[in-house]
Amino acid sequence: MSRKPCVALVGGGIGGLTAQLALTRAGIEAHLFEQATELKEVGAGIGLSANAMKVLRALGLENTLRERGFEPQVSVGRDWTSAQTLFHVPLMKAGSARFGAPHLNLHRADVLDTLAAAVPETHIHLGCRCVGLSSSDEGAVITFSNGTQAGADLVVGCDGIRSFVRGMIHGPDAPRFTGNMCWRALIPTEKLPPNHVPPHVTVWTGPRGHIITYYVRAGQLVNIVAVKETHDWVEESWTVDASRDEFSAAYADVHADLKLLLDQIDDGCFKWGLFDREPLPTWSAQRITLLGDAAHPMLPFLGQGAAMAIEDAFVLARAISCWPDDVSTALKTYEATRRPRATKVQLASRRQARIFHGDPSESVSLDADWIYEYDATDRALY
Repeated sequence: MSRKPCVALVGGGIGGLTAQLALTRAGIEAHLFEQATELKEVGAGIGLSANAMKVLRALGLENTLRERGFEPQVSVGRDWTSAQTLFHVPLMKAGSARFGAPHLNLHRADVLDTLAAAVPETHIHLGCRCVGLSSSDEGAVITFSNGTQAGADLVVGCDGIRSFVRGMIHGPDAPRFTGNMCWRALIPTEKLPPNHVPPHVTVWTGPRGHIITYYVRAGQLVNIVAVKETHDWVEESWTVDASRDEFSAAYADVHADLKLLLDQIDDGCFKWGLFDREPLPTWSAQRITLLGDAAHPMLPFLGQGAAMAIEDAFVLARAISCWPDDVSTALKTYEATRRPRATKVQLASRRQARIFHGDPSESVSLDADWIYEYDATDRALY
């Protein structure tokens, strides 16, 4: 019997933890190395569309996520001045039947906690900042800032848009500022008039910006994410504290229903610039590969950043389990399966910004069926 490879995952976000769980369920030893001293996520919501939920269902997490999340009835687009309906996509029963799984909205920390609880605690290594990486045709070695090292048959960079691992494959370069900045906030439902926020994912669109609202934590909180075009972003931090007045002033002319919601935001909101990169020609080199934002960072306008990382994780684990003694073939299969789709979603997310922000050359729509219908667990992909 051939020896199964050992995989080292650099980065303890949603993509890294999903990869660790998928690899572990496939009987492959996987160790996750995270530079922070605890696993944590920003206080914000996340939408897990049907394509992501098919993977999480296959990994046995659907019921737990349903309990901790909120299933919206529809995704609806509205003009942020008139509240006129622009598009309407069923998500609950009709959507589940159509796309093969539910769409759930969750607090990011709840997703991270659910994933972390499902993997061996002894295989999660915190406080491990990667500062060096070498690779050959036989394996790879990671060097950490504390001077320790870890060897593996394969190293996977799950370390986000500013990935250290990516730089080891493609050289140093900076992400591209996209001309958009983003605010996020959470509002307790009890602060709002009853039924003020419908049980939908609502996309309020306007000139040079848009705002998305939806429930998380089983309806206890309303998540707000607001995007505005801007000429530059000078903050070096990924997230920066923002004030309610600043947030509200940026959207002073919106419909009264939306304005009432924005007025309930506390000063515990934050902002950041939105960055992405051009699609890569390859994700792998010898015994190193990339996953999620490290491979294909994308704008959030189709809600697919985490979903693509979740799909990547499952496909990578499946490829390694199919070719446990041939990492090279496993990586070629992983890339051939994932890179075309991730690149297509990456570029479609850019286009969606123009749609949401009132570009007259684009029709207002949410043509995402081809995204939601995809099933990364389908063996016919390989």
